[in-house]
Amino acid sequence: MTLVTVKTKYQVTLPASVRKQAGLSVGDIPEAKVVGKEITLSPKSVIDRDLALALEDVRKGRTHGPFNSAEEAIAFLHRSVRGLRRKRARKAS
Repeated sequence: MTLVTVKTKYQVTLPASVRKQAGLSVGDIPEAKVVGKEITLSPKSVIDRDLALALEDVRKGRTHGPFNSAEEAIAFLHRSVRGLRRKRARKAS
């Protein structure tokens, strides 16, 4: 068992041996859980909200492509914009 000290701002430094065993690295965000008087830190993956939404789109098939080149992707975008402009023009008339 490794002992740690709670500092004046309630900060705790985890010894290197504990960090290695838990697989923690600089920038990781562990989840803190309290059960009774026991505190448990568990390594967690945090995903950016926008990335999570994008991954949901991929899972639900709301994607385009794959494209063989950047030019092919740009041509697709231009066709899409033309289609949207036509829809707007029809609604306006």
